[in-house]
Amino acid sequence: MAATPIAVITGASSGIGAATARQLAAAGYRVVLTARRKDRIEALATELTEAGHQATAYALDVTDRAAVDEFATAFRSLAVLVNNAGGALGADPVATGDPADWRQMYETNVIGTLNVTQALLPALTGSGDGTIVILSSTAGHSTYEGGGGYVAAKHGEHVLAETLRLEIVGTPVRVIEVAPGMVRTEEFATTRFRGDTEKAAKVYAGVDAPLSADDVADTITWAVTRPSHVNIDLLVVRPRAQASNSKVHRTL
Repeated sequence: MAATPIAVITGASSGIGAATARQLAAAGYRVVLTARRKDRIEALATELTEAGHQATAYALDVTDRAAVDEFATAFRSLAVLVNNAGGALGADPVATGDPADWRQMYETNVIGTLNVTQALLPALTGSGDGTIVILSSTAGHSTYEGGGGYVAAKHGEHVLAETLRLEIVGTPVRVIEVAPGMVRTEEFATTRFRGDTEKAAKVYAGVDAPLSADDVADTITWAVTRPSHVNIDLLVVRPRAQASNSKVHRTL
């Protein structure tokens, strides 16, 4: 009997990461949930296990390279890595943006993705059929006012995916980039505005149906479960109401 394929999901404590873990578990993967919030991922692992799936929680800060390297020693073979950990801080213009926010976004979105990808690439290659998913953003493909730091980080993440794909072509590892547009989750905008729920709500005001975490997770799961020879290089997914980062239909 073939071993159950393993999928590692970073940032699995909420939002897209948690939704992806649920959907990959339902698709037959043994999911390894990582995030800094141990209580959240342990609760999710319990939920999935009680539903008859295979799930393990592992508290991890993707910006801590030593911790990431230690985590990676557990895997000799790995089917899927979903680099989901990331996020945005602030919406200040370039002229007044806080360099500490820019640095933190770069560390989490780019260096965190680099750390985990480098550490787990041997196991993904060793599986003979590995898949790396990098969850970027439409912010990684076009700019918008007030998004400078986040846009810069997501452009970096996009280029990481694009370059890695060129460099490892010929190996049994796919590199998939999924770039969501407007997604309404319980934490993304609230975190960006440091707990200001009123500002967070304005992001989605008047938008009939932003994407949900499940919408994006469904997209990720679809891309991962394509036949091995099929590589979804880049998949941009937006709600119908959003034509671009700065063009959104609102009913107010």
